[in-house]
Amino acid sequence: MKAHEIDYHIYGEEMQYVEIELDPQEIVVAESGSFMMMDNGIKMETIFGDGSQQQSGLFDKLLSAGKRVLTGESLFMTAFLNQNNFKSKVSFASPYPGKIIAIDLNQFGGKFICQKDSFLCAAKGVSVGIEFSKKLGRGLFGGEGFIMQKIEGDGMAFVHSGGTLAKKVLAPNQVIKVDTGCIIGFTKDVDYDIEFIGGIKNTIFGGEGMFYATLRGPGTVYIQSLPFSRLADRVIASAPKVGGSGKEEGSLLGGIGRLLDGDNKF
Repeated sequence: MKAHEIDYHIYGEEMQYVEIELDPQEIVVAESGSFMMMDNGIKMETIFGDGSQQQSGLFDKLLSAGKRVLTGESLFMTAFLNQNNFKSKVSFASPYPGKIIAIDLNQFGGKFICQKDSFLCAAKGVSVGIEFSKKLGRGLFGGEGFIMQKIEGDGMAFVHSGGTLAKKVLAPNQVIKVDTGCIIGFTKDVDYDIEFIGGIKNTIFGGEGMFYATLRGPGTVYIQSLPFSRLADRVIASAPKVGGSGKEEGSLLGGIGRLLDGDNKF
């Protein structure tokens, strides 16, 4: 089934949202929590799975939804149907500072592989599932980049990144090494694996993790400068402790006090 053809416009710089224009009876599906605003006359409905299996049997619906659970996403998505007899608009916002990327699946051979939490919304008919890895290294050591989603179909899909976006077009056999959390996604022809950094000093004192991803062309890779997990770790590390000593945050005295208390993270 051919995906619905939708028109769109992306607004903003670092806190972006995408506005999608729906023809009468056109539908767009989105992750729960990404909705921003919509015109009157658009019907919002919770659906089971990603919407691509709504006309098939119960088993196919359960299989589609089950794949989403494996990636850590909800069983349900939200569909937005334009019930007006004229064009109407619905908008979806990125959940944290970064960029929204429009993916035309027709240009990428009908498939795009992305991080499990980067999918934002797509035209009805686009399938969102899990990308199963055939390599042991990815499964054991992938970390943030282990569970990947695949977006399949012939329509438009939208993913979001954190921080600044980098697009790398790889030539055949060209290799780029990336922190696993910094990968947004890549085209289906890119070969992806996990590699051990090596060296006892790097492993113990490097602070960058023990593994990184190697991506081999040909294909296109999208990379983000600030993964949400990295941002969350910094926020948690900087947050004052409950029941703390009340020392002034950021002061020299406060740092010495934390050192004497046995907390050397300053």
